[in-house]
Amino acid sequence: MIDHVSIQCNDVAASAAFYDAVLAPVGGKRILDFGEVIGYGVDRPTFWIGPTTTGGQAKEVHLAFVAPARDAVLAFFAAAVALGSEVLHEPRVWPEYHVTYFGAFVRDPDGNNVEAVCHAPG
Repeated sequence: MIDHVSIQCNDVAASAAFYDAVLAPVGGKRILDFGEVIGYGVDRPTFWIGPTTTGGQAKEVHLAFVAPARDAVLAFFAAAVALGSEVLHEPRVWPEYHVTYFGAFVRDPDGNNVEAVCHAPG
């Protein structure tokens, strides 16, 4: 249903370093780079970051990236922790969502709740 999503960042370079590292384990990569506007995806850009352009207080966004296997969720989490990200929830099964929902949640440099999730059984 969603074609793409974009978020505003206070420090695009810090956010780009974060997303370069945490999206690689789940198969994502930087596809287009227009300086301060960067598109990530698998085969085309579906997730964009760019500089803050609107006034007012930013609100937290929750982003969940699909991981092909549980090992990818673990690698996403390790990459985020290595960058000093705040851990919201360590990798685990979340049976309240469904019996094979395996996810990990961290904060990006702008305070957004970023998750990697694998829906496949163990």
